[in-house]
Amino acid sequence: MPSAGNSLLEKRKLDALKRGIHRIGEKKATPPFSIHVVGIGKAGAEVIAQILRDSSDSGFPGEARFTALAVDIGDQYLKPLRELAAKSPVDRLQLETVALEVPAKDDFFATLRRYREFLKLEYPRYYWNPNYEAWVPSSIVLPRAGEHFSRAVAKGIYGRAYYDGDRPMEQALRRFGESVDATHTQAVVCIVSGLGGGTGSGVLVDLARHLTNVVFGRRIPVVGIGIAPCEGDASEHRGSRLFPVLNELDCLCDQENNQGVMTVWGDLYRNPFTAGFLIVPEQPAWQATKNLDATHKRVDEEVATFLTGNKGVNLLETLQLLNWVGAPPTQHSAARTQYGARWTHILGFVDVDGGIKGGQELRQQLGLRPSYKVDFLEMRTSDPADKKAQGVGQTLGNVFSPSAEPEIVGGGRKGSLQFVLPCAAKINLDLFFQARAAYDRKSWDERLLDHSMLLELGVMLCEPAIRFEGMAGECIWGCACWVVVPYKSIRGPQEGAEAAA
Repeated sequence: MPSAGNSLLEKRKLDALKRGIHRIGEKKATPPFSIHVVGIGKAGAEVIAQILRDSSDSGFPGEARFTALAVDIGDQYLKPLRELAAKSPVDRLQLETVALEVPAKDDFFATLRRYREFLKLEYPRYYWNPNYEAWVPSSIVLPRAGEHFSRAVAKGIYGRAYYDGDRPMEQALRRFGESVDATHTQAVVCIVSGLGGGTGSGVLVDLARHLTNVVFGRRIPVVGIGIAPCEGDASEHRGSRLFPVLNELDCLCDQENNQGVMTVWGDLYRNPFTAGFLIVPEQPAWQATKNLDATHKRVDEEVATFLTGNKGVNLLETLQLLNWVGAPPTQHSAARTQYGARWTHILGFVDVDGGIKGGQELRQQLGLRPSYKVDFLEMRTSDPADKKAQGVGQTLGNVFSPSAEPEIVGGGRKGSLQFVLPCAAKINLDLFFQARAAYDRKSWDERLLDHSMLLELGVMLCEPAIRFEGMAGECIWGCACWVVVPYKSIRGPQEGAEAAA
């Protein structure tokens, strides 16, 4: 139960938000800033494509060059980006695409067998495990570019491009970092990927830690944007793999769990999402259209507007808001915050004209359980004075009943009311429980391929540790690999018991 002192601090924080402490206005002395994007997989590439389309009307955010990097297995979704970039002003855009090659099977396993060498060079304190083996079975059949990849295989393909041979991925990340640094601005980097696909979610964590820890040395705020699948997505983009995805993010973004990972494996696995992580549910758009292409297009437009609309001010103000709301009572709110269990934020949107038909229906579409409570709700639209927008905003406020009076501000996408719901835990998400149930129905070998983070260390995060009772992280080689994270924290509470967890 919160103390009276903590309650007073929380009230002061909310009062400061209502006064606009997070606002970037003309009267505030704000240094020049810039926003840059890395897109992984189809979802990430299509968000960058939408930003390039929008730039023809509104320009790029901030006052400096916009740097974008798109990474995928194969070139199918990258070629359209290069065609769009050819129409953009060269002095305002640097775009690079990296099509990861699917190697021959022997070459793939040759790289995996050398992984200890690569990690030892990257991190001298890395423990050289004599039991090391490749983390995927030798019987695996590698898909072709354009087909679906398991997370464990996508991780290996990315690792080959980053560590082995000519290291095209490592070079691309360094060029991206050099371009961001050359803007000489207050920069923010956003990493966008789908959460359900194998490539985006399988590559996300490794790329993020290489960018944040190695390229930027943790100097640049990095925010993660994960697009959650909807009912209309293909079956391989939904289901069991989301259980390891959410737990990997939980073990990075929850400060206590992240410390438990670093206790065993060191700073190499410190949370790379230094500016937080947002999840974007697709389901509301799917419910409105029942058309997958239209759903993806709408989500791309909303995410692009959030990242670069209003010259980037939307994103910066939101990050300042989330940092302020998420700061624990023991920490000054202006400091960069490490989150606890409530580490993720939800980026949602509704049509101004369509309105909200029912509060419970909206919660269900967003995948939020009754256990989720919100302290502060901020909404954006193109015209805050519009009566329809105000009516929708009032309904939205009634649905979530934030502790502070909700506010509608400008700079949003025309026809939309965009909102951010701060500080949700993984157990506040329907997605977590649905994915866990699907994960439990799979065999051990199938579960292994759903994992990505820590596989190079022999750790299967979502299984109990072999030698340390009550801890998580089964060692796939049968030795003593683990993480100092309670297994019950990974598993989460029983269905319906999350409110008491």
